[in-house]
Amino acid sequence: MRGAPSAGLRTWVGFAWKIALFAAILLAAKLSGDWVMARITMNLTPRTEPTLHNFIMIAIAMYVCLMMLPFVPGAEIGLGLIAALGPKIAPLVYGCTVLALCLAFLIGRLIPQERIVAGFEFLRLKRAANLLRGMVDLDFEARKAFLIGKSTSRLLPLALRYRFVALMVLLNVPGNSVLGGGGGISMVAGYSRLFPFPSFLAAVALAVAPVPLFLFLTR
Repeated sequence: MRGAPSAGLRTWVGFAWKIALFAAILLAAKLSGDWVMARITMNLTPRTEPTLHNFIMIAIAMYVCLMMLPFVPGAEIGLGLIAALGPKIAPLVYGCTVLALCLAFLIGRLIPQERIVAGFEFLRLKRAANLLRGMVDLDFEARKAFLIGKSTSRLLPLALRYRFVALMVLLNVPGNSVLGGGGGISMVAGYSRLFPFPSFLAAVALAVAPVPLFLFLTR
């Protein structure tokens, strides 16, 4: 009887710790983006131009790093760059977006699967850890069968069949940071081994193109 309250307390402490960590990451990302954007929007004069260019490079580097992180809405910095500097920078933002998502994909693909499972266990995400553990060392067909067997949704087989379309939709869904953001979705795609890298690259290149392309062509 004495162990029940202690176990319940540990559960709530673990949950609160995960929420606090998630909030801290989002706050740090927002403050970093705000700090960079505040300096990019300074008046462009011959005296400030070299400094501004340096901050643009810093912003681009931060944008790539933030886009790679799960649950971080790094796309805001990209849109902020386009808003501050004009549509002429849209191709650079587009290229950096594709680069960031591909790097997240490769992280999910190349990091040993056991370490990713251990990371979820460290965060006390036991269901996710158990699901990922069950996929370790399975080949493509076995992974699909495993995921379908674990799901109660009739949409999952269809989503797996048209997984590239599903990936493109997820990357463009408003508020997808709740689902892991572009970085988290790409990392899971890499971990899943369901997407060959060339096909993933093509899907991402198409998925993130509409907004930068529209802004660039309508400048």
